[in-house]
Amino acid sequence: MRKITVALALAVAVEAGCGWRHGKAVVDGTPENTQARGTIAGILRRGIGGEPVEGRQVTAVDLVDTARRYSAITNVAGGFSITIPPGKYRLEVELRGAERILQSPGDFDINESDLDANRELAIGE
Repeated sequence: MRKITVALALAVAVEAGCGWRHGKAVVDGTPENTQARGTIAGILRRGIGGEPVEGRQVTAVDLVDTARRYSAITNVAGGFSITIPPGKYRLEVELRGAERILQSPGDFDINESDLDANRELAIGE
């Protein structure tokens, strides 16, 4: 009998600890919800079609509220992935020395759950 009581108490504790909520949507698309996001991803290259550039900061700048900025650092393959709330954005790249942007994707819109994985940026001197 004691094993059943302990098992029941454990089951109740687990259920209470899960924080289940009833009557709330699984996906909340309101502007206050920071979980309803999209992703912008791509690659940074040295020259158009050139070698990948590692260790550079790529920033998505919100064009409506320019104080909102979201960044990532490029990996060994030049790849980056930035999770952002829905909105209109442009990408900025950390430049060094006399570098300049050779290729940019321009302005773009991201909606909830969008995955835009084909953005390519190129830098050169």
